[in-house]
Amino acid sequence: QVQLVESGGGLVQAGGSLRLSCAASGRTFSTYVMGWFRQAPGKEREFVATISGSGGATFYADSVKGRFTISRDNAKNTVYLQMNSLKPEDTAVYYCAGRSGFGITVVAGERFGSWGQGTQVTVSS
Repeated sequence: QVQLVESGGGLVQAGGSLRLSCAASGRTFSTYVMGWFRQAPGKEREFVATISGSGGATFYADSVKGRFTISRDNAKNTVYLQMNSLKPEDTAVYYCAGRSGFGITVVAGERFGSWGQGTQVTVSS
């Protein structure tokens, strides 16, 4: 497993942007499918985006497609989530997650064995 630490959350006005980072430990980072999930108060955790180990393939939830971009830098053991055109409904705790194997469309949270502690994103209207 890899250990994950998120950063970059905060308070932003609707229409604004934020970039989340997730730093990973371990020498097998490049073999991991990485994902971002979020959980709003009173709601279940939901999938946001995944990226393949090489970074060549990405997959997004419909709710963020066209506004969010997931990327990774394997030399830095870091995955990013660039969030543009933020909406109040994007307010949530955002979690970074990783799993070994393939298949960026496998997005069930229970399939991911490594999780960060989460970072709060609040979008004001």
